[in-house]
Amino acid sequence: MLPSGCRLLSTVHSVLMDVIPEESEHQDFSRESITMEAYNVVPEPGGRTFQRFSVNTNESLRFEPCEESCPSPTGAEHGPDDVFEKGEYENEIVSIRNQLQGKVAEMENFAGHLEEIFLTVEENFGRQEQHLEQHYNDVLHTLSQRYDEGATGLQEEKKSKLESLYSQLLVCGQALDASKELIEMAQEIYRCQDKRFFLKTVMPIIKRVEEFAKEDIDLTLSTSLEFSTPLADLSDVKTMMDSINVVPAPSAPVINPQLPNSATQTSLHVCWSLFSDDTVEYYELYYRPVLEDMPADSTCAPQESKVKVKETHCTVTDLLPNAQYELWVMATNTTGISPASEKALYMTVPSPPVIKQRECSSCPEAALIRWESGNTNPVDSYTVELSEMGTVGTESNITESIVAVPTCQCLIQLQTGRQYLISVRAVNIGGPSDSSDAITISTTGTFFYLLEDTAHPCLSMSEDGFTIFYGDEEFPITAMAFEDNTFTRCVAILGDLIPVRGRHYWEVEVDNETEFRIGVAYEETERDSYLGANSSSWCMRHIRTPSRHKYEFLHNGWSPDLRITVHPVRIGVALDYDRGTLSFFNANLEQHLHTFHCRFQNDVHPCFSLDNPGALTVYNGIAARDYTFI
Repeated sequence: MLPSGCRLLSTVHSVLMDVIPEESEHQDFSRESITMEAYNVVPEPGGRTFQRFSVNTNESLRFEPCEESCPSPTGAEHGPDDVFEKGEYENEIVSIRNQLQGKVAEMENFAGHLEEIFLTVEENFGRQEQHLEQHYNDVLHTLSQRYDEGATGLQEEKKSKLESLYSQLLVCGQALDASKELIEMAQEIYRCQDKRFFLKTVMPIIKRVEEFAKEDIDLTLSTSLEFSTPLADLSDVKTMMDSINVVPAPSAPVINPQLPNSATQTSLHVCWSLFSDDTVEYYELYYRPVLEDMPADSTCAPQESKVKVKETHCTVTDLLPNAQYELWVMATNTTGISPASEKALYMTVPSPPVIKQRECSSCPEAALIRWESGNTNPVDSYTVELSEMGTVGTESNITESIVAVPTCQCLIQLQTGRQYLISVRAVNIGGPSDSSDAITISTTGTFFYLLEDTAHPCLSMSEDGFTIFYGDEEFPITAMAFEDNTFTRCVAILGDLIPVRGRHYWEVEVDNETEFRIGVAYEETERDSYLGANSSSWCMRHIRTPSRHKYEFLHNGWSPDLRITVHPVRIGVALDYDRGTLSFFNANLEQHLHTFHCRFQNDVHPCFSLDNPGALTVYNGIAARDYTFI
């Protein structure tokens, strides 16, 4: 008999073995607690006892301590917690359960695989059964045709023999009738008593008998009584019988149109199908780029490439971005190669756009983002993505997208006083491109760049694009390169278009020796006129005279009579579309200088002009001062 400690461990092991099948039968493995209910304590010889357990649920085992301790096999005294460690057995059961879960998952996968194989065998059997039935019907049809042909031949031969025998029978009947007639005539003459009549008629009768006797009567059969055995040509039947085990050459596959999001910048995922029950060993996918302006019959067509696959899909790699490719596929088996499928056109994903940061502008309510495609082939649309930056410069996890943008610019409504990271993706049938390099947009104030294409040839700009210079050198007019959009008379430049009609503020810094004009103007303002001298521009002008600084606030060539005693070094410009005002301030002194009142019919551009050599610096993207829009 085993020691009680060993029997106790054996009992626990048997309980665990009972738990395992129960857990394998229930795959949900609920988190209900498992308790071990104690049965009556069973006494063992020698006064030793142990406690039995039963399993109520399938989560974990919980052992209740025995009332009496069981001596260990070594004779040392151990409490029940030394024999049964709850955590140890729970971990063991969890490990076993995880193993069982893994085995169950493997068996489920294997069962699914077997099911797929079963369905495939069923489909293959159905196809082969249809194939054999078709061959059977074809053979029966061919044999029926051969039987009909043989029966028709026998009927024709029978008819020919009967006609020949009938003709011969007619000839024999005519000969018999003639001989019978001669015999009867001879008998009549023989019985005639008139000798003179006898002598007169006997000679013609004799001649007719002699002539009849000379005639050659063919008494042999004109045709054979045996029928010829036709040799049936069953070569095509034999060919059909031999072809039962021969796989026919496959028909042309059908290449599928390109699906959305089925490409990357350098790869295409292509799918095709067969509308027949052809057996195919492998496919050959051919592809080549489609070049623009290339004649269809050109001998300089791009070289085609080939990929060999066994599936009805393939991913083609090492391609050009935003390029159009022509693809076709052929199927091959042991019998031969199918015709080529019809050619399909696929597109790779475009290259990322390039944001033109110098052409982007913003204000507290919105931003105007411009970019260039960076792709030779046109794209379907663009997606603008923006995420708000936190106060410590971290990017938010929330990204908003503006989709289906048709052109290379987008006006985005934003919240005031925030910073955003903005990027752009190009989209075509193949999918979206990678994101462009992101730019940071702030909605603290109005931000814009100066438009270099409007600058007078005598103006130059700093590297950051916010300071303009008018040098001392004098160039003859013939040496200046004037473009259609450049100022030709006034040494001026425009700022980028402010995207939203609202409140906008920027500042300009100049020294007291520089003569300047600053303000706003319509985009179509006359390029051969001075700022403020026409009806499409409003400006503050500084004139340096030997005696004083003179300031004018010009529109359409007229200015009110104002005197400014303190020369403003930093000038604030406040534009309010809603109120129809354009105000100028001495930013250092917080002093109001002048306000134009005008309902601007169109959007205006900031404008800046230097009337003598000097420099002017624009400060934008700053918050409007408190007093500017009171």
